[in-house]
Amino acid sequence: MNDAGTTDDRRSRKARRTREALAEAACTLVCDRGLKAVTVEDIADRADVARRTFSRYFSSKEDAVLDSVRADGDRINAALSGRPAEETPLAAYRNAVDDWLTDDAHPAWHRRPRIFELMRIADGEPTLYAAFQHIRVEAQADSIRILAARMGIRDEHDLRPAVLVAVGAGALVAAQSAWVRGSRQDALPGLVHAAFAALTGELPLS
Repeated sequence: MNDAGTTDDRRSRKARRTREALAEAACTLVCDRGLKAVTVEDIADRADVARRTFSRYFSSKEDAVLDSVRADGDRINAALSGRPAEETPLAAYRNAVDDWLTDDAHPAWHRRPRIFELMRIADGEPTLYAAFQHIRVEAQADSIRILAARMGIRDEHDLRPAVLVAVGAGALVAAQSAWVRGSRQDALPGLVHAAFAALTGELPLS
């Protein structure tokens, strides 16, 4: 590798570390103090960077707080892209979620105590909840594109990929909502299983 390539890699690693430090600082501060009591300046100070550095990475404190959650959506979609071709679209989505839940390299929400706290805070904070919904919509749009390619669909007016993602993501959202309103951090995998089981008729619906 030439010197230019080495320098670029070093800069990329430094930028990633800075972003992660800001996101971690934001999450910690909001969990400790609540969203309203935290400013962008607080987050920058906690991460030991300048206020203008924060603005290079994030547009708001909500954006920073939820950065790791955004990465989880990316991981689910990466897993979805890699699912075997013989799986049905809905099975592929469900299995991609399972891959995320069991990924030891990047622990899912139920294995990150601060995320459980953060989700509970977001449930009662309108601006944070809205930011989370925006991230969710973006992730679902990527899922739709992945399923469309998987199904060989090029017509943007063909609603099948969007409907399938709405169904799969709806099960995940239902499980996540029940998890946040419950008291057990480790309950998420079981709730996800129950939500998808209800879709496929493995659980009675009445």
